[in-house]
Amino acid sequence: EASPAIIYNFIRIILKLKLQKHSLSGLPIIAILPGSRKQEIETILPLMISVIDNFPEYQFIIAAAPSQSLSFYNDLVGNKNLSIISDETYELLSHSEAALVTSGTATLVTALLNIPEVVCYKGGMISYLIARMLVKIKFISLVNLIMDREVVKELIQNNLTTDSITEELRKIIDPQVRIKIFDDYTKLNEILNTGGAAAKTASMIVNDLKK
Repeated sequence: EASPAIIYNFIRIILKLKLQKHSLSGLPIIAILPGSRKQEIETILPLMISVIDNFPEYQFIIAAAPSQSLSFYNDLVGNKNLSIISDETYELLSHSEAALVTSGTATLVTALLNIPEVVCYKGGMISYLIARMLVKIKFISLVNLIMDREVVKELIQNNLTTDSITEELRKIIDPQVRIKIFDDYTKLNEILNTGGAAAKTASMIVNDLKK
């Protein structure tokens, strides 16, 4: 039986081939995954793209949710120098050096595709406080919850700022830091492989590719 690493490396090859139809620059890519809900995107995306000028050696590309129009994203982006690709999140991740990701399934998929990431989340304060009172969990990302420790940095609520995103993004593009991240991702794959979750996630990616 193929290991999770072999499965996901094979999937990444397929995804890279699919994204070749887009005219992208030769700069390394940082993917931006701001979620799928309108209010969520309106809150988080402006903070994510606020760091672009601090990384002139990279190109930033937004993974747009199919449920939202491109005009919606364009209004939020304004004159920022970045690209928007709709409904091709996995393809984009397969090309990326790093990613800024809103919490959810995307955090796990990003890790399984071996992409260093920073988890970004900011919601309504009242809703957030209620959720924290009702649900006693240490982390919000699936990666950290599965590993039961901080593998990927989580910037939540008031900790999500231009400065904090810049600082954490600089860390995950550093070659020495990436070695540790990849090692943790290998351990994540091993944990998932024992419960069959890796195969389920791989199946989900393949099903999305067929759409």
